[in-house]
Amino acid sequence: MASKTLLIVAHAPSPNTKKLAQAAYDGANHPELDINVILKSPQDTQPEDVLAADALLLGTTENLAYMAGLTKDFLIAVIIQF
Repeated sequence: MASKTLLIVAHAPSPNTKKLAQAAYDGANHPELDINVILKSPQDTQPEDVLAADALLLGTTENLAYMAGLTKDFLIAVIIQF
């Protein structure tokens, strides 16, 4: 059983950002690492998922020098739950 859980929350609207999210998942999920890796989209992630994780990797697109709206919505929803 894995000792730690990494939650990757990735907003990936394009093929290239999907590849980047998958590469992060594959790298963290290396067989020599004792990590439980979970990859989710912002709209599929609940505050309970964040609370259950030991670490969070947030992936988002950059839109006019700021993060995507869907990612901001996710962060606000998590903050409200705390």
